[in-house]
Amino acid sequence: MTQHVVVGAGPVGLAVMEQLRERGADVAAVTRHDPDFLPEGVESRLADVLYPDRAVAAFADADVVYHCAKPPYDQWPELFPDLTRGIVAGVEAAGARFVVAENLYMYGPVQARLSEDLPYAATGPKGQTRAECADIVLDAHEAGRIEATIGRASDFFGPRVRESVVGEQVFGAAVAGKRAKVFGDPRLAHTYTYVPDFARALVLLGERDEALGEVWHVPNPETVSTRRFVNLVYEAADVDPGFPHIIAAPGVALTLGGYLSAPLNYLSAPLKVLTEMRYAFEEPYVVRDAKFRETFGDAVEPTPLEDATAETVAWFESQREADETEPIHIETAPEGATESA
Repeated sequence: MTQHVVVGAGPVGLAVMEQLRERGADVAAVTRHDPDFLPEGVESRLADVLYPDRAVAAFADADVVYHCAKPPYDQWPELFPDLTRGIVAGVEAAGARFVVAENLYMYGPVQARLSEDLPYAATGPKGQTRAECADIVLDAHEAGRIEATIGRASDFFGPRVRESVVGEQVFGAAVAGKRAKVFGDPRLAHTYTYVPDFARALVLLGERDEALGEVWHVPNPETVSTRRFVNLVYEAADVDPGFPHIIAAPGVALTLGGYLSAPLNYLSAPLKVLTEMRYAFEEPYVVRDAKFRETFGDAVEPTPLEDATAETVAWFESQREADETEPIHIETAPEGATESA
C-alpha cells in the first residue's frame, strides 16, 4: 500500500488526511507536537522537519509527502525557506513524490486575473518568502532531485479555518449574531477557496504524472463579491436579513490594525498578514483555475458556494456549542515552532 505522509495538522493538512483516509489509504501525520486531533486511522509522528536529518527519518517509508505546514507568520522570512529545504531533503532521501500546498502571495499586486504564468512580483517579505520557497521546490525538481508539484489556493474558508480573513471575523461572527469584519471594498470580486476542495485537488496532484514540475491553481467555487459571500454566510446562519452584516475597514484602518493587533491573540494573524496583502482587497482579486480544469477535467469539481458556506457555518455552529460548555485554551507556538496550514 502507498504510504502518504502529511506534514502539518492544520485545516489543510487535516482535510488532506481525511480525503486520503476516505480512500482507505495508509496515512501518517508529521507534526512538531502532539496534534489535538487526527482523523481515525492516521499515524502520528513527531518530528521538527526544519532539520533535514529529522525529515529524513520521518519520511523514510513515504511514497507521497504533502507539505501543509508553515512557520508562525512573523517568522516566515527567517524559518520558511529552511523548513522547505528540510522537507525537500527528507523527500529526496525517501524517493517520494512531493505535493506542496501554497497560497498566492508570491505574485504581488496584479492588474488582471491571477494565472499560473504570472511573474513573482511580490514586494513584501511574506510574498517574497513564498516565492523563494516555490523556487526551492521547483529548482529541486528541475535538478532531478525530487518529483514535485504545487497546488495554490486563494483565501481559505471551511471547517477548522479560524485564522483566515473570513474565518472567525465572518463565520464566527455570523453564528454569534454579530457583524462581520471585512477589509477593503466588499463590493469587489474576490475568489475564496473551500479547504475540502483544496485537499481533493492536492491528493489528485499527487496521483497524476502530468502534474509534476508544474504549478496549479486549484478549482474554486464561483467568484462573487465579498459582500455577496458574507450574505451567503449569514443566510446559512439564519441571521435576520434586516441585520446589518458587515463592518468594512478601509486600507488605512487595515494598516493600523495590522500594527496594533495583539501579538498573542490568534485572531491577530490575519490582520498582520493583511497589512502586506491589503492590495488584494482594494482591487478585484479573481483567480483563474482553467489550467487545472482543462488538464484534469471534472476530477475535482468545486463545491457550489452556497453549499460550501452552509457546511462551514455548520462546523462553526458545532464549535460554538462546544465552546459554551468548555473553555477554549489558546496556546501560542514557542519561538522556532512550526504551525500548520
